[in-house]
Amino acid sequence: MKNLKTPFALTIVLALLAGALGCQPAQQAGPATIRVLTMEQAGPTVEEMNAIVEEFNKANPNIKVEIEYVSYDALHDKITTAMASTPPAYDVFLVDDIWYAEFAKAGYILDVTDRITKDMRDKIFTASWDITTVGGKVYGMPWLLDEKYFYYNEELLSQAGFSAPPKTWEELVDQAKVIKEKGIVEYPIVWSWGQYEAAICDWVTLLYGNGGRLVDDSGKPVFNDETGVKTLTWMLQTIDEGITNPASVSYVEEDVRNVFSQGKAVFATNWVYMYDLVNFNAEQSQVTGKIKMSLMPAFANSGVQSATINGSMGFSVAATSPNKDAAWKYIEFLTSEDVQNRYSAHLLPIWQTSYQGESLNKLMGYTPANATTVPMFNEQFPFAHVRPKVAYYPEASKALQLALQLALTKQKTPQQALDEAAAKWVELAK
Repeated sequence: MKNLKTPFALTIVLALLAGALGCQPAQQAGPATIRVLTMEQAGPTVEEMNAIVEEFNKANPNIKVEIEYVSYDALHDKITTAMASTPPAYDVFLVDDIWYAEFAKAGYILDVTDRITKDMRDKIFTASWDITTVGGKVYGMPWLLDEKYFYYNEELLSQAGFSAPPKTWEELVDQAKVIKEKGIVEYPIVWSWGQYEAAICDWVTLLYGNGGRLVDDSGKPVFNDETGVKTLTWMLQTIDEGITNPASVSYVEEDVRNVFSQGKAVFATNWVYMYDLVNFNAEQSQVTGKIKMSLMPAFANSGVQSATINGSMGFSVAATSPNKDAAWKYIEFLTSEDVQNRYSAHLLPIWQTSYQGESLNKLMGYTPANATTVPMFNEQFPFAHVRPKVAYYPEASKALQLALQLALTKQKTPQQALDEAAAKWVELAK
């Protein structure tokens, strides 16, 4: 009898338990957590980005944004590693324009073409959409319209007897030699020539400023031609002549900023974020109020007035994110005209309407830095050049980074190093 009663009693208990549970109020689902991966150099400061996240979280209690920062050089690999898991470790990430072709091909980023409104199309710079568009499809919102700028220490330049910055790279060398001879600084110029993408950015600036190109109209690499070799040889000569800081061969942009902020260099190239930090932040700079910007020099007799690198980026939603709508809502907020205008000290807006009429006056007045960076952006941007938008660019870039490093450290001649990199580009394109 015991064996017959036990199943019956158990059935009654389970039924009563189910009824009791059914009377309990349904548990409310917690906020959707959106994990964002971005970088800590260029663009808004960490404090500014955290403030934007806090604003969004307060306005959207059903969404919680958590943000993580890495260096630019760690960003690409961090994304690819994150996308190897399902769901991915991040729902939103910052993408360099040179990665969009690769990530679209790999299926990492969400096609948001249908989410782009007419207002976005009409009011955002047309060229901005080239950043996040691959094969006619849009894979993110442009966010960081940036280019490298030419910086100089007006006080130190004046001490050397010069009243204006150089317009050509040859003139810069002449001024730098005088600066060095007078003992104003040991190394007048500092660059981002470490074996990273930063070196490619300086290389594009100098190469295009000498009338050269990375690839021809058919996509074939031509950076190893006579112009390319002469340009790389010039870079090496500035080290040999003691006017370029020799540590530049290991530096990235933050190293450049640190050296420049200490008054140990008169000339530097860097992204727009550096201007505010070196000129208005006394906690991080010893040269506040002494720094100016001017049009990037070009080589004499090159037929080029100026040249710089287009360093634009965009924010994208991970294609396999379980919270695509919430992730996109955060990107819309982050890239909105209001937010971009209010946080424009280190990031110029992507919206054309920000540069018109009263909006332009407000934009220039948001911070002391804007009074210089806004008009400088408009002056320099027409001379900005993009890197090839091909799926194999990361591997191609590494080959070129290595070539520059081998040449600048005299392990190979400029011709040998560039020839080997060009051959690798041809191989990757097959």
